[in-house]
Amino acid sequence: MKSFSSSSFASDQAEILDLALAAVTKHPQALFTDFQWFLYEARDTVFFTAFSKSTFDKDSIANLVAEMVALAPQLTHGFFGARPGQPFPKHLLDAITSVEYVDEFDGYPDKWLSKSQDIFAQKDLPLFRIMCAVRKGGPDAEGRASILQVRSSHALLEGSDSALMTRSQSAAHGVMSDKSNKVPFLTKLKSGFRGWSLTMIYVAMANLLAPPDKPWGFKTLAIKRHRLRLLANRLGVRQRSLYFALVTDALNGEGPEKHMSKKVIGAAYTMLDGARNDADDDFFRVRALEAKFIVQDNFIDYVRTVDDAIDKIEAKDVTKFQVMMNAVFKTLRGLNRALPFLPGKRFWRFNNFIHVVLTLVPPHRTYGPMTHGMVEPIYCGAWHPAANICTFCPGREYVTFNFTMEDRHIANVHKVTELLERVEAMDIPHRSKTILEEDAA
Repeated sequence: MKSFSSSSFASDQAEILDLALAAVTKHPQALFTDFQWFLYEARDTVFFTAFSKSTFDKDSIANLVAEMVALAPQLTHGFFGARPGQPFPKHLLDAITSVEYVDEFDGYPDKWLSKSQDIFAQKDLPLFRIMCAVRKGGPDAEGRASILQVRSSHALLEGSDSALMTRSQSAAHGVMSDKSNKVPFLTKLKSGFRGWSLTMIYVAMANLLAPPDKPWGFKTLAIKRHRLRLLANRLGVRQRSLYFALVTDALNGEGPEKHMSKKVIGAAYTMLDGARNDADDDFFRVRALEAKFIVQDNFIDYVRTVDDAIDKIEAKDVTKFQVMMNAVFKTLRGLNRALPFLPGKRFWRFNNFIHVVLTLVPPHRTYGPMTHGMVEPIYCGAWHPAANICTFCPGREYVTFNFTMEDRHIANVHKVTELLERVEAMDIPHRSKTILEEDAA
């Protein structure tokens, strides 16, 4: 029993909730898949924040929580005293919501962003928080009366959930794997063995090589989507290839001294793949991929190199890496169950020499009662103790770049827009290539 929703089991809903309650009474994370367990143990967090034309108080925030839980019932899982699928009592609502009053919105949302480790401090509270800041003098010149932020354990929410709830659509998870689409036994065997062996290697390497805690920073950029679309078309590349190249090239720096790598930038990126299989995680829709971007002195050459790299990666079987990673999560969880002192605190700071994680979430377009009054730009991102992450969140008008990175990289975020301006001014040679723009929706 990995996930409980009305679409997952041919059973009465009351019986499903009773089974879920019995499971979490024994252990708060009993219903978590191995991937969820990994993100929970790593204390990974995600955030969503946007300005609103509406004014909120504690009662209206409590109503917002009720709407969120109705759309994403997994928010009722994972803590001591949880009652899966049931509304929260008032004392829990009071503990996980807050409203403050501010003179202006200067510095928001960046001044609000953090690792959000307070979510895990009290074991008998839900694994998410909602914050609201209301402008004392009423709406500002842009019509913004308040700003909202949702912070959650990554074990409960992913980017596609945020996109669905922004549209007031259900983000409930049934069993997300497709048991009818069988991964070949040999592939499972190879991926499983590789996952097991990598786990042992990672645990050993992490406890020897993991860096100490480093100063961490948070910053956001909002760029007009049409501007990026036009430039991607001029370059003859996917929009996401342009996003990836702008961030990695700008943060890597100019000249001989590079901040990431002089030769190859190791990256991980995520995508949604509709071709689910029986080896997929039963909760998460997202699929992870590894990439190596060869550093170039000329940006036009570099962005096209990035685009070609993505071509080659996705022309292969993109399921194999995720099957292997799921095997890693399963092995880690079993190892921790047998030897609770493993994988150890240092493990979660080990990044396996990946320079950056690039995440493109589905388009966030406000619609319906859930986001009534919200205005763009919409900011959405994630934090992991070992990863420099940039999350790209497209809306109708804007794409936001959301950085959660070591301070040394945050100091260079301003170079992204500077690079964009320089490239826009270039005379770009034509590239004859058909681009199937998968993120144009």
